[in-house]
Amino acid sequence: MNQQSLSQQEVSQIWEKARQQLKHQLSPAAFNTWILTNPLTAIQIKDQTSALGVISTPTPFHATNLKKNLYSQLKTAIEQVLQKSIELEFKVQNPAELLAQQKDLNKNPHQQKKQSYQSSFSKISNQDTPNTKKTDGFKPSHGFFSSPNSRDSSDTDSPTVDELFSEHNLQSMQQDQALTAARRAGLRLDYTFKSFAVSSSNEMAHAAATAVSKRPGQAYNPLFLYGGVGVGKTHLMHAIGHNILNDNPSAKILYCTGEEFTNEIINAIRSKKAIKFKKKYRNAQILLIDDIQFIAGKNTVQEEFFHTFNALVQNNAQIILTSDRPPHEINLLEDRLRSRFEAGLMVDIQQPSLELRTAIVLIKSRASNISIPINLAEKIAQCVGSARKIEGIITSIRSSVELRHQEINEELIVNIIAKEKALHPETRIRLKPQKIINKVCDYYQVKPSVIKGKKRNKEFVKPRHLAMFLLKSELGLSYVEIGRWFSNRDHTSVMHAKNKIEEMIDEDEMFANELQDIKQELVKISK
Repeated sequence: MNQQSLSQQEVSQIWEKARQQLKHQLSPAAFNTWILTNPLTAIQIKDQTSALGVISTPTPFHATNLKKNLYSQLKTAIEQVLQKSIELEFKVQNPAELLAQQKDLNKNPHQQKKQSYQSSFSKISNQDTPNTKKTDGFKPSHGFFSSPNSRDSSDTDSPTVDELFSEHNLQSMQQDQALTAARRAGLRLDYTFKSFAVSSSNEMAHAAATAVSKRPGQAYNPLFLYGGVGVGKTHLMHAIGHNILNDNPSAKILYCTGEEFTNEIINAIRSKKAIKFKKKYRNAQILLIDDIQFIAGKNTVQEEFFHTFNALVQNNAQIILTSDRPPHEINLLEDRLRSRFEAGLMVDIQQPSLELRTAIVLIKSRASNISIPINLAEKIAQCVGSARKIEGIITSIRSSVELRHQEINEELIVNIIAKEKALHPETRIRLKPQKIINKVCDYYQVKPSVIKGKKRNKEFVKPRHLAMFLLKSELGLSYVEIGRWFSNRDHTSVMHAKNKIEEMIDEDEMFANELQDIKQELVKISK
C-alpha cells in the first residue's frame, strides 16, 4: 500500500486546530505542560481511512506520561480535524531542536515546509499514492507552540522547556488531573485523608482505607465500612478515591449512593438502556457505593448488583461499600450478597471521642476559614456527638459571622447548639421501631394500626409524621424502611413528614415540648 507524508505546514495546521480543542478540555497547567511542549510533528497517511502520527517529546519521561495519561484525548482531537482514524507514536527529540523548530515556524508561518520525516517513520514507506486523498485547504498555521493571540516565542518572558517541565509544574499538572477526575467521579473535594481526624474509634477504618487506596483490588476487597450517622464513613470512602486518583488520574472511579444506583437501574430498564448501564458499572476499576443498605428488598436491583459485584471482583476491581449497620443486620438483603459483603473486610466505626470531636471542630473550622478558640471548640464537642452535626454547627457559625456580622463567642455557640439540638436531637434511644410507634400512639391516644394505615384524618397526621421523624432521627432508618412501617408509603412521603416536623419544632414551642416529653419517655424505657 502506497503511503503519503503530509507537509510540515499541513501537519502544523492540523495540530493548531487540534490543540485548540484540547485547550478547552484540559486545565491550564496540563495544557501548558504537556501540549505546548510536545507537538505533533509528522503525519503519515496510510490509506483513505487511517493515518499514523508522531508526537515529539524532549525526554522519554514525557513520552511515557503522554501515552499513559493523554493518549485518548490527543487521538480524538487530531482525528476530528484530520477526519481519519489515527494511531500515535512518541519520538524523543532534543529540546533545543524543538525550540528552534518553533522559532522557525513563528518567523515564517506561511512558508510550506518540504522536510521529510522519514526518520520518524523508519518502518513505513513514504511513497505517494494517487488513490490517497490529499489534505489541503488549511488556514495558515501559528506554529506548534504558539496560538493566534500568543506572544512570539523569542519573547524573553516565554517559559523555557526546563521551566515548563519543572517539578512544580509536573506536580501541578498531576494535581489538576486528579481534581478534574475527582469532580467527574462526584467526590467531595474536602473529603481527603489529610482532613480526616484519627483516634481509637476510627483508626482501624482509617488504616484499612489507606491500605486499599495504595493497593486497590488487592487489599481487602470488598471493604465494608459501617457505623452510625456522622462517624466518617463517607469521608473515608471519598478519601480512598482521592488517593487513588492522585497516583493514577486516569483510574476509572464510580461513586454513587445506594439510592442513585437503584434509580439508575430503574431508568435504564425503563429507557431500554440496560446494556449501557451494565457496561458503565462493570468496566469500573473502583466502585464506591454509599448507604448500600438502600438496595435491600429490591429484587431487581439486588440481582443486578450481584452480577456487577461478581464481574468487578473477577476483573480485580476494588469495591468499597458503606452502611449504617453490618450486613447481617440489613433486613431483606439477599443471602448471596450478604455472604459476599462479609467475605471482605468489615470495619465498625464507633462514635468519635471527645478529643476526636474537638479535633474535628478545629479542622472543619479552618477549612471554612473561621477561627474558633480551643475552649469553644471543646464546648461544641461536648454538646455534639457526630462529625456530620459538627459540620452543621460550623456552617451555622460561618453564616452568622459572614451574613449577620456576629462575633464568635460563647453566647453565639450556645444559641446555635440549642437550635441544632432542637432540630436534630442526639441519638440515644435503642428501641425497636414498633416500640417507638406505640409510645407516640400512647401519647396522642390513637391506635398504632390507625397511624400505620392509609387514613389521612387530621388527628392522625401529626402522630404519624412524628413517629416517622423519630424512626429517622433516633434509629437512623432509611426513608424506604420507614415507609414500609406505614403501609409501604413512598420514601418522598416520609421525607415530607420529617421536614414538616422540623418546621413545627422551629415554629411551635408547645409541639417542641411535646416532642421532648415523648423522647424522655423513650429514653426511660430504652435503659
